[in-house]
Amino acid sequence: MTTFSGYDRTTLHYEQLGDGAPLVAIPGGPGADARYLGALGGLDAHRRLIRLDPRGSGRSAEPTDRTSCAFGSQVKDLEALREHLGLDAFDLLGHSAGALTAQRYAAEFPHRVRSLVLVTPVGRGVREPDEAELAAIRASRADRPWYPDAARAAELMAAGEGDPAELLARITPFFWGSWDDRARAASFDPELVPGAPWMREAFYASAGEAAPVEVPVLVVAGELDGMIGTAPARLASALHPRARLEVMAGVGHRPWVEEPAEFVRLVDEFLG
Repeated sequence: MTTFSGYDRTTLHYEQLGDGAPLVAIPGGPGADARYLGALGGLDAHRRLIRLDPRGSGRSAEPTDRTSCAFGSQVKDLEALREHLGLDAFDLLGHSAGALTAQRYAAEFPHRVRSLVLVTPVGRGVREPDEAELAAIRASRADRPWYPDAARAAELMAAGEGDPAELLARITPFFWGSWDDRARAASFDPELVPGAPWMREAFYASAGEAAPVEVPVLVVAGELDGMIGTAPARLASALHPRARLEVMAGVGHRPWVEEPAEFVRLVDEFLG
């Protein structure tokens, strides 16, 4: 385990996989253990993949001040990591909610980011799902045997009833293109540190307007992503002037798990 000091001396954890040009990867959640990213489908064969556990997440320490977990503040941890690694600039990847931190960092430190990869982002500066699109994606799975229970759990969650953790587990099939053994293992890995219940509110305290970034941007969406849909990815792609959007067919919120070869091809070719 490799650690460094965040901007306020909070102890943070990261891991490095592979060799080559550095690619820093920020997990989503918010508050998810970065180990769920794995090797991002095999990107470690092409890049030095640096997986960061943000403050209060995974194996990083919980800060004294929980408000410092806002994604706007976590930008300062990314800068501390860059200085710790001795990098002049690096490629940056953000998954899901982590894409908010990645975009904010690229906007504030454009000279430190060579290129930006946003994988199934939740939005630009805030969560921006299109509820009609999400409903349509979920309804398209109505012939699946798990659908009635997942749909009922989604109703209870929307009404604020039931145990949130249990309901989240029940709606998880919506987040995948194929709800198979591989998806189940990735979704419910017992080795991963669960996210703190307070993290969501703290993280999104930075929500607001987003600024366009001038670096090259690849935005990857999953056609069947029933967690966030494709609308946030389309908004992010439209915001950044040098962005390119790729919607991967037949996959959900973690495209590198369901179509690893295609995901690696897209990202590796983009990074050049």
